[in-house]
Amino acid sequence: MSRIQDRFSRLQAEGTSAFIPYIMAGDPDYDTTLDILRGLPEVGVDVIELGFPFTDPMADGPTIQLAGQRALSSGMTLARTLQMASEFRESDNDTPLVLMGYFNPVLSYGVDAFLADAVDSGVDGLIIVDLPPEEDAELCVPALDCGIEFIRLATPTTDAVRLQKVRQNTSGFIYYVSITGITGAGAADAGFIAPEVARIRNVCALPVCVGFGIRTPQAAAEVARIADGAVVGTAIVQRIAAGARPDEVLGFIGELALGVHNARQT
Repeated sequence: MSRIQDRFSRLQAEGTSAFIPYIMAGDPDYDTTLDILRGLPEVGVDVIELGFPFTDPMADGPTIQLAGQRALSSGMTLARTLQMASEFRESDNDTPLVLMGYFNPVLSYGVDAFLADAVDSGVDGLIIVDLPPEEDAELCVPALDCGIEFIRLATPTTDAVRLQKVRQNTSGFIYYVSITGITGAGAADAGFIAPEVARIRNVCALPVCVGFGIRTPQAAAEVARIADGAVVGTAIVQRIAAGARPDEVLGFIGELALGVHNARQT
């Protein structure tokens, strides 16, 4: 059983949902990101999404785009992101770590070399925003063969036919994008999300985690009552962009995690 599968099994047994924060590797610099990354398990994070920067992030709003630009300006690369993952694993061997980004940096790195280094660095899963199921042979299938989960996105526009295609070769969990648009646009609506999560569960046994448009502990809790996990990115990255210290960022993340973990008890 992978770290991701083990974590969701444990949470299900405890009757709670997962809290999943997103941070951009290298924003605003390597050491700051690593400090935050290392502190995440202590504040209650269940799964970590670590973004790797790219020059043309089509699914990201201004906040995440600017985070990627700051990371690139600080010298961040995919190789250094894997190095960061490896350094994180020196002190934590339990928390699932998922890399999120776009295919071009992986292609430039070399798929085989990337997967070998990702395994060595302790990476558990991948979310590659711009690789549809039709391109599974490029990275998805090789990743699964290496024991790395390949997590797919579903959106409000993913109809029943497309959902069947999306679920093929998907592992770890399904990431449901709660709004139509880019990251940071709009707010998640629990009333709309609930039937969508149910629709996905009807065709897929994997956990369903919801992201985009979740900014507060209260909003995260609302999603956690419906789904198997809540993902928050923009609200965290905004605090990093504003110059918050790592302990301040971790304090906010801890509040989000507490909201998620207490959601089904209230």
